[in-house]
Amino acid sequence: MSLDKIKLIECPRDAMQGIHEFIDTETKIKYINQLLEVGFDTLDFGSFVSPKAIPQMRDTNEVIQSINTKTDTKLLSIVANFRGALQATKYDAIDCLGYPFSISETFQVRNTNATIEESLERVQDIQLLCEDTGKELVVYISMGFGNPYGDPWNTDICIEWVEKLAELNIKIFSLSDTIGVATPASISYLFSSLIPAFPSIEFGAHLHTRPDDWKGKVQAAFDNGCFRFDGTIKGYGGCPMAKDELVGNMPMENLMYYFDKHPKVFQINNQAFINAIGLASETFPI
Repeated sequence: MSLDKIKLIECPRDAMQGIHEFIDTETKIKYINQLLEVGFDTLDFGSFVSPKAIPQMRDTNEVIQSINTKTDTKLLSIVANFRGALQATKYDAIDCLGYPFSISETFQVRNTNATIEESLERVQDIQLLCEDTGKELVVYISMGFGNPYGDPWNTDICIEWVEKLAELNIKIFSLSDTIGVATPASISYLFSSLIPAFPSIEFGAHLHTRPDDWKGKVQAAFDNGCFRFDGTIKGYGGCPMAKDELVGNMPMENLMYYFDKHPKVFQINNQAFINAIGLASETFPI
């Protein structure tokens, strides 16, 4: 899909979910409200998942009822099953549901307690629910650039699963480098293969990175037609299974720097962004 602007998606949910110390609800609300003033295209604000699996997200119902839902920024929540999707679709303020579809069998079972084939059925059911309730389903191709479990992976496997999921009329996919193993070459190959092949689909990049190799990854995705990028302020978050504290989310500051003054970047409130960076230091107990 040819976009007329670069879309930046800030992901406080991803930044928070792995933190063991519970961030109190009022602190989350304050931080998310500040992020909503910045002008991001989308805010991945929370998830409707089992509190046993992700204790940090147990207050998403409270958060969505207290944040400012009157901005132009779309709100996205992650769900892992149909029950979570039903919860999310009850809220008019939520625009998008995100489902993590791993092409690693081991990680799919660990992450959603379902096999890949079972997840395909879940996605189909959730997509029908989204169509009935006016929501947009975003499918994250998790472990899209490799996995640490020895499960089969190559770029063709990733492309094959996108092809299957695209048959369900899903219009947004985000290729997720869950453990930070993507290279500019693999990023270039996947985006250059997928974007021309599926002109009606919007493809995004959810990249995890080390501090010294972020730019080449962003450039590889952008040069090959990707205009949708996920990130978190200060690169907070990342995959706990990576076992490398230097591999975190793509820092939103780096994305802002890379796309600064680009003619297709949408309007950002720079002061609100600066304020959000300051508030992040108070929000995250790390």
